Parts: sequence; structure tokens; C-alpha cells
Amino acid sequence: MEQRRIMGHFATGVTVITTRLGEELHGMTANAVTSLSLEPPLVLVAVDRKAGMYQSLKEADGFAMNILAADQQDLSNRFATRGPKEFSDIPQTTAVTGAPIFTEALGYVDCEISEIFSGGDHDIFIGEIVAGNVGEGEPLIYYGGSYRALKD
Repeated sequence: MEQRRIMGHFATGVTVITTRLGEELHGMTANAVTSLSLEPPLVLVAVDRKAGMYQSLKEADGFAMNILAADQQDLSNRFATRGPKEFSDIPQTTAVTGAPIFTEALGYVDCEISEIFSGGDHDIFIGEIVAGNVGEGEPLIYYGGSYRALKD
């Protein structure tokens, strides 16, 4: 599709969106994310209605947006595949919503879902930030169909 080729030239950071439903952990790699508002503090993530994570987010009260560091390409790849995801080897914690927060991620925001909007074949989940933190390091970047590094 022409749109995919064109928008592939827009560099993005890479995140893993996570949520918890009871004792089950769910996650997906996402770069269709953005900061939306400072007051109140809002972010958004667009999720394909066919994605396995879609129903989990619809049923959840919140999610965490884990911002991946440059050395976390393996996590991006793991959470980009279909099917259940393995979380047991990932150092993690929780904040307010109970969604998994990757302690070695570059940063995170923990969000309560405030609104969901339809957007073509995706839904847009608006999350109000209830906790967050940032570490040090370089971000994982995606551009032109592959991972990239920042250059000075």
C-alpha cells in the first residue's frame, strides 16, 4: 500500500503496550502512539481491531506504554508476533493500573483508559497518565522498515 511506504519514512520510537486482565498479561509492540495532552496528561495508542491485543485493551481499565531503549529490539520483535507472549524473563514491576512495566525500558507511562474512538480499521485508546518515569539511554527507532540508531 502506498500509505504504508510513505509513512514508513516517518521515524518513530518503539513501545510495548501492556495490560493485565486478572492474572493474564498481554502486550503488543506499537509505534502508532503519541502524547496527546498535557492538561490532563493524555497519550493515545491506535490498535487494529484484528490484533490479539485489541480485545484485551477493550476489557482492561488501563495499560502501560513501555518506551523501548536502543538495546531492546528483541522485546520489540517478541511483542510484534501473534499469539501469547512470554513475560517471565522480563524484569518488571507495576504502578497504579497493574499493567506490566518493563523496569529496563527507557521510560514508561501507566494509564487509565479514559476514552475509545473509532478510526478506520483501528480504535484509538486514550489513556490518562497516572504514573510514569524515564531513565537514561538512547531510544529504539523504527524507520523505513527497519530499526535505526540516533546519530549525532
